[in-house]
Amino acid sequence: MAFDIDMIKKVYSQYDERVNAARQVVNKPLTLSEKILYTHLWDGNATEAYERGKSYVDFAPDRVAMQDATAQMALLQFMQAGRPKVAVPSTVHCDHLIQARDGAAEDLNRAKNESSEVFNFLSSVSNKYGIGFWKPGAGIIHQVVLENYAFPGGMMIGTDSHTVNAGGLGMVAIGVGGADACDVMAGLPWELKFPKLIGVKLTGKLSGWAAPKDVILKVAGILTVKGGTGAIVEYFGEGAESLSCTGKGTICNMGAEIGATTSTFGYDSSMERYLRATDRAEVADAANAIKEHLTADPEVYANPEQYFDQLIEINLSELEPSLNGPFTPDLYTPISRMREEAGKNGWPTKVEWGLIGSCTNSSYEDLSRAASIARQAVEKGLVTKAEFGINPGSEQVRFTADRDGLLKTFEDLNATIFTNACGPCIGMWDRAGAEKQEKNTIVHSFNRNFAKRADGNPNTFAFVTSPEMVAAIAISGDLGFNPLVDTLTNKDGEQIKLDPPTGDELPEKGFAVDDPGYQAPAEDGSKVEVDVDPNSDRLQLLEPFAAWEGTDLKGLKLLIKAKGKCTTDHISMAGPWLKYRGHLDNISNNMLIGAVNYFNEKTDNVKNQLTGEYGPVPATQRDYKAEGIGSIVVGDENYGEGSSREHAAMEPRHLGVRAVLVKSFARIHETNLKKQGMLGLTFDNKDDYDKIQEDDTIDIIGLTEFAPNKPLTLVLHHADGTSEEILANHTYNEQQIGWFKAGGALNIIRANQS
Repeated sequence: MAFDIDMIKKVYSQYDERVNAARQVVNKPLTLSEKILYTHLWDGNATEAYERGKSYVDFAPDRVAMQDATAQMALLQFMQAGRPKVAVPSTVHCDHLIQARDGAAEDLNRAKNESSEVFNFLSSVSNKYGIGFWKPGAGIIHQVVLENYAFPGGMMIGTDSHTVNAGGLGMVAIGVGGADACDVMAGLPWELKFPKLIGVKLTGKLSGWAAPKDVILKVAGILTVKGGTGAIVEYFGEGAESLSCTGKGTICNMGAEIGATTSTFGYDSSMERYLRATDRAEVADAANAIKEHLTADPEVYANPEQYFDQLIEINLSELEPSLNGPFTPDLYTPISRMREEAGKNGWPTKVEWGLIGSCTNSSYEDLSRAASIARQAVEKGLVTKAEFGINPGSEQVRFTADRDGLLKTFEDLNATIFTNACGPCIGMWDRAGAEKQEKNTIVHSFNRNFAKRADGNPNTFAFVTSPEMVAAIAISGDLGFNPLVDTLTNKDGEQIKLDPPTGDELPEKGFAVDDPGYQAPAEDGSKVEVDVDPNSDRLQLLEPFAAWEGTDLKGLKLLIKAKGKCTTDHISMAGPWLKYRGHLDNISNNMLIGAVNYFNEKTDNVKNQLTGEYGPVPATQRDYKAEGIGSIVVGDENYGEGSSREHAAMEPRHLGVRAVLVKSFARIHETNLKKQGMLGLTFDNKDDYDKIQEDDTIDIIGLTEFAPNKPLTLVLHHADGTSEEILANHTYNEQQIGWFKAGGALNIIRANQS
């Protein structure tokens, strides 16, 4: 069925007028990204041209999506907003709190028992406030959104960085923190700095072992983990049109790993086929009626260098299968060079696990192409040298793949079929032996591969690749295995060469499902009660953060000077900590425990300036909080890279950190800090990072005249009695300064309801 069809038709009914208005003010042909942005302005028709990378703009997204880990805090905030119902279509998807261990049925039942309190809370809140609820086992949020809610030319936000997956259906879909979602659900505008535009022209056509995943692995290698920051990546060209809709989704999905605001493709026949196959013919018909507006103007793609801030060209016909990693998703290695690179870098070549799934690669097409490799292995007498695990993307995909024999093919190769959930991709994997922390290699079709992310073992070397390459490498057990040229020895001693993968873009017999796992909200939720046990260790009602005192901040202690990569996984680890996502005080016990202390090269070990002793970061910060002393966190480049989890901003705020000073921020994390009333600052001179000493006490001067584009002064008081001043920049506009002064954006919403 087509959800929210009236909303979609309303959006489309305004498209012609709004695109034409935008074209007049911009005074040139428009990219697809610009069309979607300008048609979703909060104030309606465009009256001015916005400057890319500089103008803050208010938008009106069409919908909101939340997964169960982030939805808890988002909805706890929404409950404080005083609204009886969400203002835009919204959904909750239970996919993060299911740990992979034994197999689908056992793991799902265990999760329902262990997290029943959280699932019941999310179900009741959804029921009360008009939110669609997808039960545990229904599927991974971004695959379910693509199958049910995404529509060409729409704008959505989601409390997960991989919300961008919906770009596969031509949306501008953006990952945000829960506070942003709360604003939109409360009927308020959503603010975003108008993005820059990166164009990726795809020519040729994929063939053989090359897959859509290889496109984004290549782009990540070109742009690195921060090369897309503040930009929308728009794919186009004959190569783009040759890709399936779910293949496009894979490419957009992993665009989060280059820091991009989002990625998208123009509406084409593959999207129409997908809409019709997923029972949304009405959406396809409506899109066809305005399809000239659901892609860029012809002049843009004819002369892209004139319309994009950066242009990349990739010939799909020349693209080679590749693997990215370890420990970072932008370290690109074509399979033909992997054996050499592994030897040069000391990467273990014996592969222990191959994992297929995640929101990036768990579609029917993904499973069918990987199954074609597994089928060959069975038929040709091969056995997997590595263990093998599969996470289908949704119950609809799982049911259809089971009907068509794909799952049996995997099982014939001794694969474990896990629940339709994130599982190992977000650290929800009870991997046997991981606690030994042995050096080992895994390959997976996920999006991220930071240290400790999948299994908690810092010595697991994780490599990202396509599902079909995962299957081939798992069968070989060899990281350097190149299926294009290498052979394998079967049980009869014969040399076997695997044929290139084959698969179906869409199931030949159509999709099928008995129970997709959807729960519609109550028509009238006013009588629905939402109970939170005050003694719960999983859920905790929120207390408002304190407003700014109205003075400069003086006497702040340095909590930690983080060295090198410091992602949201380092700041607020997932895995076993996911169970505390609805309890701010409890989850704050993981604050920055993964960050490397510059002064001793250790994690979760900082100097407590009150005692002179070294101890865990959260405990040290709790000591400062107990004494009424604020603190500051110092970081390196691209601080807060990775997941959108706002806990990485809320935990420091809750424990009394007043400011975060870094060389540069990842977009979502900087916004999350602002939303929670914290100071997110950057060094005016990045070399000043070296001036920060372990025993520093720091003042932040200039807050009484806090204004856009006006730097603040930091006074560093060193332990030897000397002091020095450095400048810190910020990107706060007037509205965001208001958030800081009020103690957080939610305090302003709450005040406006009273």
